[in-house]
Amino acid sequence: MTIALLPSGTGVEELVGAGLSPGLLSAGLGTVPAEQTYLDVTQGNRVFDSLYDEELPAMSRGGCTPAWWKAVEERAESAPADIVPGLLASTLESAGTGVRAGGGASCTFSSTRSREARAAPPKKLSGTLRSHAAPTFEARSSNLHRLPALVRKLHGNDLLIAIERAPPEKNGALAVGIAGRGFDGNLTSDSTRTDGYVLSTDLAPTVLGRFGIVVPSAMSGQPIRADGTVDVAAIESLGDRMSVISGRRGPVIGISLLVWFLVLAFSALFARGWVTRVGVKLLGLSVVYLPLVLLIGAALEPGQGAEQLLVMAGAPVLAAITVAALTGYRSLAVASGLVVGAYAVDAVAGSPLTTLSLLGPNPGLGVRFYGIGNELEALLGVLVVAGTGAALQGFAPRVPARACATWFLAVGLSCALVFAAGRFGADVGAAIVLPIGAAAAASKIASSRRRASLLVLAAALAFVGLIAAIDLLTGANAHLTRSVLDAGGLGDLADVAQRRLQLSAHSFLRPVLVVFLPLVVVLVTLAVRRRDRLRRLLEESPAVEAGLLGALVATVAGTLVNDSGALILEIGTAYLLIFVTFAWAEGRPRPDLPG
Repeated sequence: MTIALLPSGTGVEELVGAGLSPGLLSAGLGTVPAEQTYLDVTQGNRVFDSLYDEELPAMSRGGCTPAWWKAVEERAESAPADIVPGLLASTLESAGTGVRAGGGASCTFSSTRSREARAAPPKKLSGTLRSHAAPTFEARSSNLHRLPALVRKLHGNDLLIAIERAPPEKNGALAVGIAGRGFDGNLTSDSTRTDGYVLSTDLAPTVLGRFGIVVPSAMSGQPIRADGTVDVAAIESLGDRMSVISGRRGPVIGISLLVWFLVLAFSALFARGWVTRVGVKLLGLSVVYLPLVLLIGAALEPGQGAEQLLVMAGAPVLAAITVAALTGYRSLAVASGLVVGAYAVDAVAGSPLTTLSLLGPNPGLGVRFYGIGNELEALLGVLVVAGTGAALQGFAPRVPARACATWFLAVGLSCALVFAAGRFGADVGAAIVLPIGAAAAASKIASSRRRASLLVLAAALAFVGLIAAIDLLTGANAHLTRSVLDAGGLGDLADVAQRRLQLSAHSFLRPVLVVFLPLVVVLVTLAVRRRDRLRRLLEESPAVEAGLLGALVATVAGTLVNDSGALILEIGTAYLLIFVTFAWAEGRPRPDLPG
């Protein structure tokens, strides 16, 4: 069993030429130094650098000195997760497998340091390797010219794993290839569910599984496998798209929003009354359609200029067509429904487009690789709940209150099933946000009595349990299962909660988000001070009012339970503002209301 570290710049096509199944390897959470990547490999687990109490200590000229290892271990203990540096080597040695590193390979693979007994010796799985000689695991530097010879020497259950040397030159991914029995297609794993993409933490479970050794519970990675046939072009296309997602969000989304707002402001200066109201509707619907157009961009994978033009012009065109075809809240309901429906269909299909959308989970960051991310959770929480209110008001304004409550619950829980269940959207937050938001809207429109509200809320929380049961019964092995349901005890659950709270608190300090937080505070303050005026604005639209209340509850809940609280708060507030201004534009001018 060999892990070969190849020179930087090695590509997947070169690995295929040497006889290996190719893929891309996520090198870390965000941008990390090479030593952190190799530590993550040997740990089989990783967290954001911000969750450690201190930076990774620099290696001295002596390399892996006892002092360096002690500092690394103390740093690992500070993280709110089960992080065990060198766990791969110690597990192999405890099972009687020799471990050695050489040829300049990272010292984190080395077995020279003492391996204390961290746990009972691992048990052997059935069907373990049978060999007359003691099995060995080796990590070393190599080059492309040696790979074909190494591949030819493989026999039985031997495995050769070749990795481009960290850190990656771009996009946070390294070229990786595996040769051995059963590897004859593109690499993937249950961690990513993405053809041609695996994690650094997946390597240790793959090695242990090949030796027939039980994977320690501290390892969060999943064994790597090869699916389908080798498709170098698909892997390179995936890497190219992932490399531009983070850097393209600002130019494409931010500039488009700025242009739309400037056009509205310019129009309002020279034309007021109904022109302004129509402009507010068009702007609102453009923002609502924005995620849908970004999904189209993910399917086309255009250059930055083309994608910017697609978004800047495409969303307003859809908005104009919708306003021309549908009156009142129907246009808002249809726009919301199309966006939610498109992402729901993609989630059921395995999220092939959502993953590569500029509003998707951003796999280049190393956090999530399928389903929906926090950005989508924030806006979908509003579009699902408030959009249901707009649909009820626009298409069935005379439906009884109890029937409206049933619709809120039915739509909210159905969307939660799609966006939260592990086989589909796999978003833990959606399992909480959507049911609670739908329950709040249902209780608002059905009854103001506290008892009814508590009953509806209890039903929503019970739905969270249903999502958990579905994950367990279907073997989805998604985020909810691995982070909560499979936690080893109260201590591990506490680590999960602490990790989320720390990341959420840290999100409020991110420079990009801090700029917009004062605006959120101003909007919330205005809403509280003008709550009576808002109530009068919505008094003739009870379903819309209930939907907005539910969306507000969903946004607050998402802010509290997610590890990107600031992001959820800002996006949710922005979409709530869209619905409120649309209600203003839709309402008839009154003496006590502006406009």
